[in-house]
Amino acid sequence: MKPFYKYIFFASFILFFVCGTYAQSDSKKEKIEALRAAFINKKVNFAPKEAEAFWPLYNEMNDKLDAVRKAFRQKYNSNTNYNFETDKEAEEYLNAELLVKQKEYEINKEYYDKFKKILPVKKVAAVRKAEKDFIAEVIKSAGGGN
Repeated sequence: MKPFYKYIFFASFILFFVCGTYAQSDSKKEKIEALRAAFINKKVNFAPKEAEAFWPLYNEMNDKLDAVRKAFRQKYNSNTNYNFETDKEAEEYLNAELLVKQKEYEINKEYYDKFKKILPVKKVAAVRKAEKDFIAEVIKSAGGGN
């Protein structure tokens, strides 16, 4: 697998985990989203026009990603018995999980192309780096990054 795809897969997995963990409370999710936006703004240092064009697209992308993850979590959640009774059930789960990853990739690709139309490519890369750094900070502050 190419390094870019590995990075997207890993980042998507972490975001999936973080969003799922904090999905219980909208206020917690809103707080995390506000912290993430502030963190990205600080790291990327958008010009005012860049920020004005970027944030609506970024939020739209995250809404689509959240919808894909939510649909998966509705079927496979903490109440799911992962000791599947049949191979068919296990296969359905694996296929659903892969479909989520594929949809995440497609959404990310679509929006990275849109971001490159409104931002210099170095800033698009800086956004990705800032997202990764933010996730690391969240995990570290939650006690998971010793």
